[in-house]
Amino acid sequence: MITAASRRRPGYLAAAAVFAVGMMGTTLPTPLYGIYREEIGFSTFVVTVVFAVYALGVLAVLLLAGDYSDRVGRRPVLLAALGIAAASAVCFLCENGLPLLFSGRLLSGFSAGLLSGTATAAVLELAPPDRRARAAFAATAANMGGLGCGPLLSGLLAEYAPHPLALPFLAHLALLVPAAVVVLLLPETVEHPDPRARPRPQGVRVPPEARAAFALCAPAAFAGFALLGLFTAVAPTFLAQTLGVTNHAASGAVVFSVFLASTVGQLAAGRLEASRALPRGRLLLVAGLALVAASLAAESLPLLVAGAAVAGIGQGMAFRAAVATVSAAAPAEQRGATISTLFVVAYCGISLPVVGIGALTLGLGLRGAGLVFTACVALTAAAGRRRGPGRGDSVRGGSDGGGSGRDDSGGGGSG
Repeated sequence: MITAASRRRPGYLAAAAVFAVGMMGTTLPTPLYGIYREEIGFSTFVVTVVFAVYALGVLAVLLLAGDYSDRVGRRPVLLAALGIAAASAVCFLCENGLPLLFSGRLLSGFSAGLLSGTATAAVLELAPPDRRARAAFAATAANMGGLGCGPLLSGLLAEYAPHPLALPFLAHLALLVPAAVVVLLLPETVEHPDPRARPRPQGVRVPPEARAAFALCAPAAFAGFALLGLFTAVAPTFLAQTLGVTNHAASGAVVFSVFLASTVGQLAAGRLEASRALPRGRLLLVAGLALVAASLAAESLPLLVAGAAVAGIGQGMAFRAAVATVSAAAPAEQRGATISTLFVVAYCGISLPVVGIGALTLGLGLRGAGLVFTACVALTAAAGRRRGPGRGDSVRGGSDGGGSGRDDSGGGGSG
C-alpha cells in the first residue's frame, strides 16, 4: 500500500516510463537482423528461430514465476527485469555469432515476462483511485510504446550513426540506469512482501466458468500476436529483399507503426463494451491481414503500411477486449491464472507461426510464405465459437485494467 510518507516518491507515470524503457530492449534487434545476416551468414528461417527464442523466454517466466511479484514485492522483480535486460544488451554488444544472439534474445524474453505483469500491476497500484482508468492506459501505452520505440530507435541509429550493432544497445544500457534509480525510489505496493519467497510453477488453468469466454477470445489473441511477430521478425527482411527498402530507419518506422496502431486500438476498445470491441477488432485484424497479403502479392509499400495500421488497430481492440472478457468471466480467486493462460496462448502466437513462416520460406520463398501465413492467421482470427450472454459481455474493453490488477490492462507484446 502507498503510505503518506511515500506520496512524494515517483508515481504511476514514473513506473510507466520504467515499463517502456524495459520493453524497448526486446525489439531493438528488429531492424538489425539484416546486418546480422550479412555478418554471420544465415537464412530467414534462422532469423525466425532467433526471434522465437524470445517468446520461449517469456513463456517460461509466465509459467514458472508469473505471480512472483505478488509475494516478493514489485520493486525487487522490476530491478531483476532491468538487470536481465542489461545482460541481454551485453550479449548483443559482445556478439560474435549465433550463440550470443540466442542468449540475448532468451534474456530479453525473461525480462519481458517479468515486466509484463509486474510493471502493469505497479502502474495500476501506484495510481490514485480516481486515475485508475488513466493508469490502465498508461500501462498499455508504455508497453506498446516501448515495444514500438525499440525498432524506431535502433533503425535511426543503425542508419545515421556509426557502429550500428553497438550503439543501439549502448543507448539502451544508458536508459536502464536512470530507470533502475526510479525503481529504487518507487514505493512498494505489496503490503507484506516476503523476500524469501521462491517462484512456484503456475501451469495453465482455465476454470469451467471461463471456458466459453476463453474459447471465444483465445483465437483472436493468438492471431493478433502472430501479426506482431510477423512484423517484428520478418517485415524488415521483406522490405529489403522484395521492396528494395534497405533504409534501417524506414524499416524501424514500419514496425513502430504496428505498435502505435495497437495502442490506438486499445484506447478505442476502452470506450466500447467488450462484446462490441472484440468482433470489431477481429474484423479489422482480418482486413489488415488482407492488406498485408495484397502488399506481398503486389510488392507495394503503401499497402504494407496500410495493412500494418489497420491490423494493428484490430489487434489492439481485440486483445484488450479479450483480456477484459476473460477477466470478467473468471472467478476472482482464479483470475490471475486465467489471464496468464491467455497470455501463454498469445505468446504461442508469436513463436509458432513465425517459425512456420521461416520454414516455408525454404520452399516457397518469402512472398509465398507470407501469403500462406496471412491466410492462416486471418482464418484463426475469424475463428472462436460464439457463446450466449455472459459475465464478460457487459465489461468495458479494459478501461479499468480489466478487473484484476495484474496482467490485464490489455498489454503484452512482442519482441
